[in-house]
Amino acid sequence: MYEREMASGTRERPRVTVAAVVQRDSRFLFVLERAADGRLVINQPAGHLERGESLMEAVVRETREETGWHFVPEAVVGVYQWQHSIYGPNYVRFAVCGEVTVRDEAPQLDEGIEDVLWLDWHELNERSDQLRSPLVRSVVADYLAGERYPTGLIKVVHGPVAS
Repeated sequence: MYEREMASGTRERPRVTVAAVVQRDSRFLFVLERAADGRLVINQPAGHLERGESLMEAVVRETREETGWHFVPEAVVGVYQWQHSIYGPNYVRFAVCGEVTVRDEAPQLDEGIEDVLWLDWHELNERSDQLRSPLVRSVVADYLAGERYPTGLIKVVHGPVAS
């Protein structure tokens, strides 16, 4: 069971996140963001699934909010489970690759986003101490290894349970 009892008696469920993987030439799109502890960390454009949206809608929204780029999903790179520590939160990340088309003029980026970066694999590895989580490198490595699954793998079902 992936839930755990917290001191308050409430159950903490895995946090569902999405991440965009965008490669142009040999560079990948990343954000430089301020973590809760004040450190500057590197991440894919990523964030939490919000109520009422599909995973694909979430990755499009997060990419635009964090980079100003309009993202077009093409394939699923993978689904990743990561627990920060034995007592930390548990995350399930859906990584989706695709293209960016146009960038908003003077984009209003999410709070905490300090910069938009284009880094190649070697530059990313040179800055490994700045990665937000091990998921950042794992997702890029899988993408470079050719991991791709159809977006139709993720099904969206609406409405109440049939009687």
